[in-house]
Amino acid sequence: MIKKYIKRKLFLFIGLIVVFFFLYLPYVINAYFWSAPVDFPTGRVVRVDSGLSLSKVAELLEEKGVIKSKQAFKAAVYMLGGRSGAKFGDYFFEEAKNVLVIAERIIKADFGISPIRITVPEGNTAYEISLIIGSKIDDFKKEEFAEKAKEYEGYLFPDTYFFLPNIEPNQVIKEMKNNFDSKITDVLKQTIEKKGRTIEEIVIMASLLEKEARTTQTRRIISGILWERMEIGMLLQVDAVFPYMIGKNTFEVTRDDLKTDSPYNTYKYNGLPKGPIANPGMDAILAAVYPEKTDYLFYLSDIDGNMHYAVDFEEHKANKFRYLR
Repeated sequence: MIKKYIKRKLFLFIGLIVVFFFLYLPYVINAYFWSAPVDFPTGRVVRVDSGLSLSKVAELLEEKGVIKSKQAFKAAVYMLGGRSGAKFGDYFFEEAKNVLVIAERIIKADFGISPIRITVPEGNTAYEISLIIGSKIDDFKKEEFAEKAKEYEGYLFPDTYFFLPNIEPNQVIKEMKNNFDSKITDVLKQTIEKKGRTIEEIVIMASLLEKEARTTQTRRIISGILWERMEIGMLLQVDAVFPYMIGKNTFEVTRDDLKTDSPYNTYKYNGLPKGPIANPGMDAILAAVYPEKTDYLFYLSDIDGNMHYAVDFEEHKANKFRYLR
């Protein structure tokens, strides 16, 4: 009697284990093999090179954190009928997916690449643009872009762009430079030439205006002041060059900073700085081309960004005393 009771309990126990096993096995398999890894490369591009075998692709995806198990991936590929193997190319993973979804994408060459909207505001440097793009595209080669784009400082037109997640720095530079070229129309070129200026001079001046003033009106007035200073041989004395030169904002600049030996230092050298200090927008470019003629030779911006003009140095000193104390 006792033996029968023990056997019945044993069978019941074994039965419960079997039921538990079959009920929870899928969850265990999903948790350890099929589900997405914790460190899934969300927002990144993973490149599958041409000629890789299915096993090598599985190893690559496991290494990159796209899948948990290369065996599970290969099993999923076979289950989905992808015996011809993986399709090479760049795969963009916007969000984490399980191994079945990944396998289906790989065998169908579903790259998942769609353009990303990126807005580059006016007045950023090439380095700052690299950070803006890098904040939207995780795998963007920021350092390479910043280095290569130095040559095009001032000509990387600020605008809203749609870049693919696998875009290369050279492609970004080309697109932004082409955008700039399209904005400088033949009519504008002729106007610049008639005024006896070059596009390079206009871009440099526009970059100063972009950083020195906030509105169209103030940009045009300051443009007139700076061009007039150049005409009569006065130093431009533009404070906006210092963040570009030495990384200090205009309210941190010391007397010693004013003596910095740099071709960008308009307190030390006559004329325009060596090159643009930022990438100006169309408003600043047009202000450089069409300055407003006034009697002013001096200006300053107070702590709130309001502009105050002066005809002579005495009036300028009074403005300094009044607005910058």
